[in-house]
Amino acid sequence: MTPILHLPYAPQLDKLNISEIANALEECGTRFSVENINWPERYPYRPLTVVTAAHSGTHIYADFLVRCNFLRAANYADNSPVSEDSCVEFFIEPKEGEPYYNIEINCIGTILAGHRRGRNDPARTKLTSEELRRIRRHATVGTRPFQEIEGSFIWCVTAAIPLDLIGLEYTGAPIETRGNFYKCASATSQPHYLSWAPIASPEPDFHRPEFFGKIILD
Repeated sequence: MTPILHLPYAPQLDKLNISEIANALEECGTRFSVENINWPERYPYRPLTVVTAAHSGTHIYADFLVRCNFLRAANYADNSPVSEDSCVEFFIEPKEGEPYYNIEINCIGTILAGHRRGRNDPARTKLTSEELRRIRRHATVGTRPFQEIEGSFIWCVTAAIPLDLIGLEYTGAPIETRGNFYKCASATSQPHYLSWAPIASPEPDFHRPEFFGKIILD
């Protein structure tokens, strides 16, 4: 059964600073877990990952809260391989069958984002620096890079994603899209690949739109 997620309409979020969004989402957003361990024999580790999200008619706002044992943020330049680090991701397909957007953010707010039909799409593109700057971010551990450290960590990343940047226009009626939310950290001592909607592929691969869930902007 395809999972369904409703993002509430909360226009008041547009009036807030990005650092204030997480607290506001506690009252107006929907909360869900990213907890599917799709390859349990090879990658059994499941750090607690909770997302709270809503939309304002102009942006999708998402706050990711993670509790983990290893923390890494070696990538500090946008469009670098942030999935190696302690990373959260949001993929969205504006209309079924169209190219989707992959938005990947590590724990210090470094972002990689692009537009494609699949992992090996020859026409895939990355968003430009100007486009990436439109995605506002706030990271509770700051923005300075660091190599892996071990301990017990709780961290959050909040993102404000403009709808027009991902091919959406809200006119007051619900918008039905498809997508998925992820948690990964491929280069850490506890590599893991979690998802909101389950993925039935033999190897870890988030670029599988056939397994996207339904995401509705109310």
